[in-house]
Amino acid sequence: MGYWMKLKEENPVRTAVRFPMKLPLEIQTPKGELHAVTENISANGLLFVSEHVLEVNSRIEFTITMPAAVMGSATDVKIHCVGRVVRCFQQDNASKAAAVIDEYFLKA
Repeated sequence: MGYWMKLKEENPVRTAVRFPMKLPLEIQTPKGELHAVTENISANGLLFVSEHVLEVNSRIEFTITMPAAVMGSATDVKIHCVGRVVRCFQQDNASKAAAVIDEYFLKA
């Protein structure tokens, strides 16, 4: 039972549907700006690839441009997000990070 609980803690159940999307990101971190590309996005967060490793629990801000076709609108929609890094790992020679979105604002 202990092993199952540990495994469950390391792989929490995701409650939001993830959409595979590769979109460019400019992420503001406490240590400066970095460039990244999303791998997938949900209503609660995102997974992205970057050249830099981020610290878990670090605060990030970014603006993401959602394509009009995805949003069902006439124009692209910019969303400014504030969140925090919840997981970092190396995969396929790339640094990946998962972040939770704590707040978001639509930008005109």
